[in-house]
Amino acid sequence: MPDQPKVHVGKVFGAARGPLRAMDGFAALNQIVEAARECIHVHEVESTKRARIEAYEATEVARIRAAEAVLKDYFAQAFAERRHLYDEMFARLDTALEDGNGEVLHTVVRGIVEIAKSSPLADIGDLSQVRAALDDPDQVWDL
Repeated sequence: MPDQPKVHVGKVFGAARGPLRAMDGFAALNQIVEAARECIHVHEVESTKRARIEAYEATEVARIRAAEAVLKDYFAQAFAERRHLYDEMFARLDTALEDGNGEVLHTVVRGIVEIAKSSPLADIGDLSQVRAALDDPDQVWDL
């Protein structure tokens, strides 16, 4: 829970109507010194918070980029394999059409349909759970 902002209280001096006492000057100096110390402390605390947030940001961006690279490689491999499979299936389809072989034609078309039904992402898992976690503001992420 963030710290509550500190309320600074001090004695406000009006215009001098007579001679100021040494104690009044000393009290004003102490207030200035204390306010400066508090300002320096707040600056240090907030700088530390900013540095922590920047480090967190850099870490998360690096994780996202690493995951992106893995996903790109996966897609490149999965779709390259599928492309090769489709090329082979359609070559066999052409051969079956040229030969007039209905049985092979039926088998090849069924194979093409089965390949088309499956997605390269089907084996990864339920991506809706990931989306729900990203959308949940109360989700706690362990780093």
